[in-house]
Amino acid sequence: MVTFDLIKILILTTLAFIIAFLLTPVLTHYLYKYKMGKSIRNTGATPVFSALHEHKVGTPTMGGILIWFTALILALLFFYLDYLFPGRSLGFLNFLTRSETILPLSCLIATALVGLADDFIDIHSQGKGGLRMKHRLLIYTAIAAIGAFWFYFKLGWDAFHLPFIGDVFIGWWYIPVFIFVIVSTAFSVNEIDGLDGLACGTLLASFAAFGAIALMQGKINLAALCGVIIGALLAFLWFNINPARFFMGDTGAMSLGVTLGIVAMLTNQALLLLVIGFLFVIESLSVILQMLSKKLRHGKKIFLSSPIHHHFQAIGWSEPKIVMRFWVVSGVTAVMGIIIFLLDKGV
Repeated sequence: MVTFDLIKILILTTLAFIIAFLLTPVLTHYLYKYKMGKSIRNTGATPVFSALHEHKVGTPTMGGILIWFTALILALLFFYLDYLFPGRSLGFLNFLTRSETILPLSCLIATALVGLADDFIDIHSQGKGGLRMKHRLLIYTAIAAIGAFWFYFKLGWDAFHLPFIGDVFIGWWYIPVFIFVIVSTAFSVNEIDGLDGLACGTLLASFAAFGAIALMQGKINLAALCGVIIGALLAFLWFNINPARFFMGDTGAMSLGVTLGIVAMLTNQALLLLVIGFLFVIESLSVILQMLSKKLRHGKKIFLSSPIHHHFQAIGWSEPKIVMRFWVVSGVTAVMGIIIFLLDKGV
Protein backbone atom coordinates (compact mmCIF):
# COMPACT_ATOMS: atom_id res chain seq x y z
CA MET A 1 0.00 0.00 0.00
CA VAL A 2 2.87 2.36 0.79
CA THR A 3 4.32 1.72 -2.67
CA PHE A 4 0.92 2.36 -4.28
CA ASP A 5 0.54 5.65 -2.39
CA LEU A 6 4.05 6.70 -3.32
CA ILE A 7 3.35 5.95 -7.00
CA LYS A 8 0.28 8.19 -6.81
CA ILE A 9 2.32 11.06 -5.34
CA LEU A 10 5.13 10.68 -7.88
CA ILE A 11 2.70 10.54 -10.83
CA LEU A 12 0.96 13.73 -9.67
CA THR A 13 4.31 15.46 -9.08
CA THR A 14 5.45 14.57 -12.59
CA LEU A 15 2.16 15.65 -14.16
CA ALA A 16 2.35 18.98 -12.33
CA PHE A 17 5.85 19.56 -13.70
CA ILE A 18 4.78 18.74 -17.27
CA ILE A 19 1.63 20.90 -17.17
CA ALA A 20 3.39 23.90 -15.60
CA PHE A 21 6.30 23.57 -18.03
CA LEU A 22 3.94 23.50 -21.03
CA LEU A 23 1.93 26.46 -19.73
CA THR A 24 4.99 28.65 -19.28
CA PRO A 25 5.39 29.83 -22.91
CA VAL A 26 1.73 30.87 -22.99
CA LEU A 27 1.99 32.76 -19.69
CA THR A 28 5.27 34.50 -20.51
CA HIS A 29 3.92 35.53 -23.93
CA TYR A 30 1.04 37.42 -22.32
CA LEU A 31 3.13 38.81 -19.47
CA TYR A 32 5.58 40.33 -21.94
CA LYS A 33 2.88 41.33 -24.42
CA TYR A 34 0.91 43.32 -21.85
CA LYS A 35 4.06 44.64 -20.13
CA MET A 36 3.38 43.07 -16.75
CA GLY A 37 6.89 44.03 -15.68
CA LYS A 38 8.33 44.62 -12.24
CA SER A 39 8.90 48.17 -11.10
CA ILE A 40 11.57 49.09 -8.56
CA ARG A 41 10.61 51.69 -5.99
CA ASN A 42 13.28 54.36 -5.91
CA THR A 43 12.08 56.82 -3.30
CA GLY A 44 15.52 57.20 -1.72
CA ALA A 45 14.55 55.15 1.32
CA THR A 46 16.28 51.99 0.02
CA PRO A 47 19.23 53.19 -2.10
CA VAL A 48 21.23 49.95 -1.83
CA PHE A 49 18.33 47.77 -2.90
CA SER A 50 17.37 50.10 -5.75
CA ALA A 51 20.93 50.13 -7.09
CA LEU A 52 21.32 46.35 -6.91
CA HIS A 53 18.04 45.62 -8.70
CA GLU A 54 17.78 48.43 -11.20
CA HIS A 55 18.64 46.05 -14.06
CA LYS A 56 15.56 43.90 -13.26
CA VAL A 57 13.05 46.63 -14.06
CA GLY A 58 10.58 45.38 -16.65
CA THR A 59 11.02 41.65 -15.97
CA PRO A 60 7.48 40.22 -15.74
CA THR A 61 6.08 39.27 -12.38
CA MET A 62 2.98 37.14 -11.60
CA GLY A 63 4.85 33.95 -12.55
CA GLY A 64 3.37 32.32 -9.45
CA ILE A 65 0.19 31.85 -11.48
CA LEU A 66 1.85 28.75 -12.93
CA ILE A 67 2.03 27.06 -9.54
CA TRP A 68 -1.44 27.54 -8.14
CA PHE A 69 -3.17 27.23 -11.52
CA THR A 70 -1.46 23.88 -12.13
CA ALA A 71 -2.52 22.66 -8.68
CA LEU A 72 -6.11 23.75 -9.38
CA ILE A 73 -6.18 22.05 -12.80
CA LEU A 74 -4.98 18.71 -11.44
CA ALA A 75 -7.24 18.83 -8.38
CA LEU A 76 -10.39 19.50 -10.42
CA LEU A 77 -9.43 17.15 -13.26
CA PHE A 78 -9.00 14.05 -11.14
CA PHE A 79 -11.83 14.95 -8.76
CA TYR A 80 -14.33 15.06 -11.63
CA LEU A 81 -12.85 12.00 -13.32
CA ASP A 82 -13.32 10.11 -10.07
CA TYR A 83 -16.83 11.54 -9.65
CA LEU A 84 -18.00 10.85 -13.21
CA PHE A 85 -16.24 7.50 -13.64
CA PRO A 86 -16.02 5.91 -10.18
CA GLY A 87 -13.85 2.88 -9.91
CA ARG A 88 -11.89 3.65 -13.07
CA SER A 89 -8.09 3.54 -13.02
CA LEU A 90 -7.51 7.31 -13.12
CA GLY A 91 -9.76 7.85 -10.14
CA PHE A 92 -7.01 6.86 -7.73
CA LEU A 93 -5.19 10.09 -8.64
CA ASN A 94 -7.93 12.17 -7.02
CA PHE A 95 -6.38 13.95 -4.01
CA LEU A 96 -9.18 16.39 -3.17
CA THR A 97 -10.65 15.47 0.22
CA ARG A 98 -12.46 17.43 2.93
CA SER A 99 -10.21 16.32 5.78
CA GLU A 100 -6.84 16.92 4.12
CA THR A 101 -6.73 19.09 1.01
CA ILE A 102 -9.84 21.21 0.46
CA LEU A 103 -8.74 23.81 3.01
CA PRO A 104 -5.10 24.22 1.92
CA LEU A 105 -6.05 24.25 -1.76
CA SER A 106 -8.87 26.76 -1.17
CA CYS A 107 -6.57 29.04 0.80
CA LEU A 108 -3.89 28.66 -1.87
CA ILE A 109 -6.30 29.91 -4.53
CA ALA A 110 -7.87 32.64 -2.37
CA THR A 111 -4.56 34.15 -1.29
CA ALA A 112 -3.16 33.76 -4.80
CA LEU A 113 -6.00 35.86 -6.18
CA VAL A 114 -5.37 38.54 -3.54
CA GLY A 115 -1.67 38.44 -4.42
CA LEU A 116 -2.54 38.67 -8.11
CA ALA A 117 -4.53 41.84 -7.46
CA ASP A 118 -1.63 43.20 -5.40
CA ASP A 119 0.83 42.46 -8.22
CA PHE A 120 -1.48 44.11 -10.75
CA ILE A 121 -1.76 47.27 -8.62
CA ASP A 122 2.01 47.29 -8.12
CA ILE A 123 2.67 47.07 -11.88
CA HIS A 124 0.36 49.99 -12.65
CA SER A 125 1.35 52.17 -9.69
CA GLN A 126 4.45 53.61 -11.40
CA GLY A 127 6.78 52.48 -8.64
CA LYS A 128 4.52 53.37 -5.71
CA GLY A 129 3.93 49.75 -4.77
CA GLY A 130 0.86 47.56 -4.36
CA LEU A 131 -1.40 47.10 -1.36
CA ARG A 132 -0.21 48.71 1.86
CA MET A 133 1.20 46.45 4.55
CA LYS A 134 -1.76 47.02 6.89
CA HIS A 135 -4.20 46.09 4.12
CA ARG A 136 -2.28 42.90 3.31
CA LEU A 137 -2.11 42.03 6.99
CA LEU A 138 -5.86 42.49 7.36
CA ILE A 139 -6.70 40.37 4.29
CA TYR A 140 -4.36 37.49 5.12
CA THR A 141 -5.43 37.53 8.76
CA ALA A 142 -9.05 37.20 7.60
CA ILE A 143 -8.15 34.23 5.37
CA ALA A 144 -6.14 32.64 8.20
CA ALA A 145 -9.08 33.18 10.56
CA ILE A 146 -11.37 31.25 8.23
CA GLY A 147 -8.87 28.40 8.29
CA ALA A 148 -8.60 28.60 12.06
CA PHE A 149 -12.36 28.37 12.54
CA TRP A 150 -12.50 25.46 10.06
CA PHE A 151 -9.88 23.57 12.06
CA TYR A 152 -11.38 24.36 15.47
CA PHE A 153 -15.11 24.06 14.81
CA LYS A 154 -15.37 21.77 11.74
CA LEU A 155 -12.43 19.43 12.33
CA GLY A 156 -12.43 19.70 16.12
CA TRP A 157 -8.72 20.48 16.43
CA ASP A 158 -7.41 22.13 19.59
CA ALA A 159 -4.13 20.25 20.08
CA PHE A 160 -0.74 21.81 19.37
CA HIS A 161 2.15 19.36 19.17
CA LEU A 162 5.40 20.03 21.02
CA PRO A 163 8.26 17.78 19.84
CA PHE A 164 9.40 15.28 22.50
CA ILE A 165 6.61 16.47 24.84
CA GLY A 166 3.42 15.59 23.03
CA ASP A 167 0.12 17.26 22.21
CA VAL A 168 -0.88 20.22 24.34
CA PHE A 169 -4.62 20.92 24.30
CA ILE A 170 -5.01 24.69 24.20
CA GLY A 171 -8.75 25.04 23.62
CA TRP A 172 -9.87 28.22 21.86
CA TRP A 173 -6.28 29.53 21.97
CA TYR A 174 -5.80 27.27 18.96
CA ILE A 175 -7.49 29.96 16.82
CA PRO A 176 -4.99 32.84 17.46
CA VAL A 177 -2.06 30.39 17.35
CA PHE A 178 -3.26 29.14 13.96
CA ILE A 179 -3.64 32.69 12.64
CA PHE A 180 -0.16 33.65 13.87
CA VAL A 181 1.47 30.61 12.23
CA ILE A 182 -0.22 31.21 8.88
CA VAL A 183 0.32 34.98 8.68
CA SER A 184 3.92 34.87 9.89
CA THR A 185 4.79 32.07 7.46
CA ALA A 186 3.20 33.96 4.56
CA PHE A 187 5.12 37.14 5.25
CA SER A 188 8.37 35.27 5.91
CA VAL A 189 8.16 33.50 2.55
CA ASN A 190 7.37 36.84 0.92
CA GLU A 191 10.54 38.34 2.45
CA ILE A 192 12.78 35.67 0.93
CA ASP A 193 11.34 36.24 -2.56
CA GLY A 194 14.00 38.74 -3.62
CA LEU A 195 16.55 36.97 -5.82
CA ASP A 196 16.20 34.78 -8.89
CA GLY A 197 15.29 31.26 -7.77
CA LEU A 198 15.67 31.97 -4.06
CA ALA A 199 12.07 31.63 -2.85
CA CYS A 200 11.36 28.74 -5.22
CA GLY A 201 14.35 26.64 -4.12
CA THR A 202 13.74 27.15 -0.40
CA LEU A 203 10.03 26.42 -0.79
CA LEU A 204 10.86 23.21 -2.64
CA ALA A 205 12.84 21.94 0.34
CA SER A 206 10.10 22.92 2.81
CA PHE A 207 7.22 21.35 0.87
CA ALA A 208 9.31 18.22 0.29
CA ALA A 209 9.95 17.90 4.04
CA PHE A 210 6.32 18.38 5.03
CA GLY A 211 5.20 16.13 2.17
CA ALA A 212 7.42 13.37 3.57
CA ILE A 213 6.03 13.97 7.06
CA ALA A 214 2.44 13.84 5.75
CA LEU A 215 3.22 10.58 3.94
CA MET A 216 4.65 9.03 7.11
CA GLN A 217 1.52 10.11 8.99
CA GLY A 218 -0.69 8.39 6.43
CA LYS A 219 -2.04 11.69 5.08
CA ILE A 220 -1.60 10.56 1.49
CA ASN A 221 -3.70 13.23 -0.19
CA LEU A 222 -1.96 16.01 1.70
CA ALA A 223 1.39 14.54 0.63
CA ALA A 224 0.03 14.42 -2.93
CA LEU A 225 -0.86 18.12 -2.78
CA CYS A 226 2.69 18.86 -1.62
CA GLY A 227 3.92 16.76 -4.54
CA VAL A 228 1.82 18.74 -7.01
CA ILE A 229 3.19 22.01 -5.63
CA ILE A 230 6.73 20.60 -5.82
CA GLY A 231 6.26 19.60 -9.47
CA ALA A 232 4.93 23.02 -10.40
CA LEU A 233 7.71 24.72 -8.43
CA LEU A 234 10.33 22.71 -10.33
CA ALA A 235 8.88 23.83 -13.67
CA PHE A 236 8.77 27.42 -12.43
CA LEU A 237 12.37 27.18 -11.24
CA TRP A 238 13.51 26.08 -14.70
CA PHE A 239 12.59 29.56 -15.96
CA ASN A 240 13.30 31.46 -12.74
CA ILE A 241 16.99 30.59 -12.44
CA ASN A 242 19.26 33.62 -12.92
CA PRO A 243 18.69 35.48 -15.15
CA ALA A 244 14.99 34.99 -14.44
CA ARG A 245 12.49 34.86 -17.28
CA PHE A 246 9.87 36.06 -14.81
CA PHE A 247 9.34 36.53 -11.06
CA MET A 248 7.00 34.73 -8.69
CA GLY A 249 5.23 37.83 -7.40
CA ASP A 250 2.87 38.02 -4.43
CA THR A 251 0.43 35.74 -6.24
CA GLY A 252 3.01 33.00 -5.73
CA ALA A 253 5.02 33.89 -2.63
CA MET A 254 2.20 34.90 -0.30
CA SER A 255 -0.14 32.08 -1.34
CA LEU A 256 2.57 29.43 -1.02
CA GLY A 257 3.54 30.82 2.38
CA VAL A 258 -0.07 30.54 3.56
CA THR A 259 -0.34 27.02 2.15
CA LEU A 260 2.92 25.92 3.78
CA GLY A 261 1.64 27.16 7.13
CA ILE A 262 -1.63 25.28 6.72
CA VAL A 263 0.19 22.08 5.76
CA ALA A 264 2.31 22.46 8.90
CA MET A 265 -0.85 22.79 11.00
CA LEU A 266 -2.55 19.85 9.25
CA THR A 267 0.42 17.64 10.12
CA ASN A 268 0.38 19.15 13.64
CA GLN A 269 4.08 19.94 13.24
CA ALA A 270 3.99 23.75 13.15
CA LEU A 271 7.00 24.11 15.45
CA LEU A 272 9.09 22.24 12.89
CA LEU A 273 8.62 25.28 10.66
CA LEU A 274 11.27 26.94 12.82
CA VAL A 275 13.72 24.25 11.66
CA ILE A 276 12.51 23.30 8.19
CA GLY A 277 11.85 26.95 7.32
CA PHE A 278 14.90 28.23 9.21
CA LEU A 279 15.83 30.65 6.41
CA PHE A 280 12.33 32.13 6.40
CA VAL A 281 12.77 32.87 10.11
CA ILE A 282 16.20 34.43 9.56
CA GLU A 283 14.89 36.59 6.72
CA SER A 284 12.04 37.94 8.85
CA LEU A 285 14.30 38.50 11.86
CA SER A 286 16.73 40.49 9.72
CA VAL A 287 13.91 42.78 8.60
CA ILE A 288 12.57 43.20 12.14
CA LEU A 289 16.03 43.89 13.60
CA GLN A 290 16.79 46.39 10.82
CA MET A 291 13.54 48.28 11.48
CA LEU A 292 14.09 48.33 15.25
CA SER A 293 17.69 49.47 14.85
CA LYS A 294 16.73 52.36 12.56
CA LYS A 295 13.96 53.39 14.92
CA LEU A 296 15.81 53.06 18.23
CA ARG A 297 19.30 54.03 17.07
CA HIS A 298 18.37 57.18 15.13
CA GLY A 299 18.58 55.71 11.65
CA LYS A 300 21.58 53.43 12.18
CA LYS A 301 21.38 50.10 10.37
CA ILE A 302 22.62 46.62 11.27
CA PHE A 303 22.66 45.40 7.67
CA LEU A 304 23.57 47.29 4.51
CA SER A 305 20.18 46.21 3.20
CA SER A 306 17.46 43.88 4.42
CA PRO A 307 16.25 41.14 4.19
CA ILE A 308 19.60 39.54 4.84
CA HIS A 309 20.08 38.14 1.32
CA HIS A 310 20.32 41.75 0.09
CA HIS A 311 23.02 42.41 2.69
CA PHE A 312 25.11 39.58 1.26
CA GLN A 313 24.51 41.00 -2.20
CA ALA A 314 25.61 44.46 -1.01
CA ILE A 315 28.91 43.17 0.40
CA GLY A 316 29.82 41.64 -2.95
CA TRP A 317 28.38 38.12 -3.10
CA SER A 318 27.04 37.30 -6.55
CA GLU A 319 23.33 36.57 -6.82
CA PRO A 320 23.81 32.92 -7.90
CA LYS A 321 26.23 32.33 -5.00
CA ILE A 322 23.71 33.60 -2.45
CA VAL A 323 20.88 31.57 -3.95
CA MET A 324 22.90 28.34 -4.19
CA ARG A 325 24.14 28.63 -0.62
CA PHE A 326 20.63 29.33 0.65
CA TRP A 327 19.43 26.26 -1.25
CA VAL A 328 22.08 24.18 0.50
CA VAL A 329 21.04 25.51 3.90
CA SER A 330 17.34 24.94 3.19
CA GLY A 331 18.06 21.34 2.13
CA VAL A 332 20.00 20.68 5.33
CA THR A 333 17.34 22.23 7.59
CA ALA A 334 14.61 20.27 5.78
CA VAL A 335 16.44 17.04 6.55
CA MET A 336 16.98 18.17 10.15
CA GLY A 337 13.25 18.74 10.48
CA ILE A 338 12.50 15.22 9.25
CA ILE A 339 15.09 13.80 11.67
CA ILE A 340 13.44 15.62 14.60
CA PHE A 341 10.03 14.32 13.46
CA LEU A 342 11.31 10.72 13.32
CA LEU A 343 13.06 10.96 16.69
CA ASP A 344 9.93 12.47 18.23
CA LYS A 345 7.87 9.67 16.70
CA GLY A 346 10.23 7.11 18.19
CA VAL A 347 11.19 5.53 14.85
